[in-house]
Amino acid sequence: MNGDASGRPEDAAVALLRDLTGRAPEGVWSAPGRVNLIGEHTDYNDGYVLPFAIPHRTYAAVARRDDGRIRVASTFADRPVEVAVADLPGLFPASTPWEASDEWAAYPIGVAWALHLAGAAATGVDIAISSDVPVGAGLSSSAAIEGATASALNDLWGAALDGTALAGIGRRAENEAVGAPTGIMDQMASMLGETDSALFLDCRTLEARAVPLGMVDAGLAILVIDTRVTHAHSSGGYRERRASCEEGARLMGVAALRDVSVGDLGRASALMDDVTFRRVRHVVTENQRVLDTVAAVHAGSLEAVGDLLTASHASMRDDFEISVPELDTAVQTALDAGAIGARMTGGGFGGAAIALVAHAAVAAVSDAVTAAFARSGFTAPHIFEVTPSAGARRDV
Repeated sequence: MNGDASGRPEDAAVALLRDLTGRAPEGVWSAPGRVNLIGEHTDYNDGYVLPFAIPHRTYAAVARRDDGRIRVASTFADRPVEVAVADLPGLFPASTPWEASDEWAAYPIGVAWALHLAGAAATGVDIAISSDVPVGAGLSSSAAIEGATASALNDLWGAALDGTALAGIGRRAENEAVGAPTGIMDQMASMLGETDSALFLDCRTLEARAVPLGMVDAGLAILVIDTRVTHAHSSGGYRERRASCEEGARLMGVAALRDVSVGDLGRASALMDDVTFRRVRHVVTENQRVLDTVAAVHAGSLEAVGDLLTASHASMRDDFEISVPELDTAVQTALDAGAIGARMTGGGFGGAAIALVAHAAVAAVSDAVTAAFARSGFTAPHIFEVTPSAGARRDV
């Protein structure tokens, strides 16, 4: 879902709307992708996560129309997709009225559907979308589309929902319209992100608070290593992991794995087969790593954060089994080249790794990973630095 590479994505969204309608937009709204610092596959287990919004954003240029129809277009699709407002209630999760090549439209139209079901007075709109959030890299390009669309329609339809409620709208669109069984972390990070802070989120209560990271003052950077191995949350591996977690919670007699502590793992091992136990062990220990990371940040011990990131990757690789050779190469090479810590980020089966790196070592780590990929015959990675950034907003 990448934007027009010839210019800024916000300008591309406005230009696309003008091409589509012959008019200027009534407004432009945007929402960011996110990096998850730590806390993987804990969100749908009612656990803890620590993501932050990134500078890469999706823009939605929007104008009202008076014929009761919703039309969405994007710089990454061949043609617009259009539905009637009157048809919204019956669209999902029934089969959608467009071809497979237009499945991207389920994200913005799914948001319109979820908002309408939540009571918003839906009216006709044209929505033109452009983005520079990398797709398939585990950086939540989908949540960025949902956040930009939800922010726009919230204003234009007078829904007056807050950021947490709009995150819920995005999650419903992703779960029921798109069919991806994700938690709410991505949407919350995209809606509520703050500059220079991570978002400590309790996925059961949706209590969220900013955790200032102080990366610049500490002389540190976060590198994203996009392996260019694409992944999809709606694919079978993600569903299988979620089913294992639900089975583990059932066997432990709890509502969700959030209710299982590290001290309970001995009992868990006696109740479960090996695969289910290892899935459970990852989630339980990952929840603890999130709490330990927040404590380390508050204590100013970013070296300890690095160790926790690296331990998280080992758990995802060995217990949850969602890594791939490209991700393992990225993580190990970054560590060998001097990174303080590194892990895969996102749902797994491809996507990106992150590395916590001293500013002085950014070039050395980047060069080492690029060279390792070349030696292994992998596609060259896309490596870039990210800083914690602001969440969804109206830009124009």
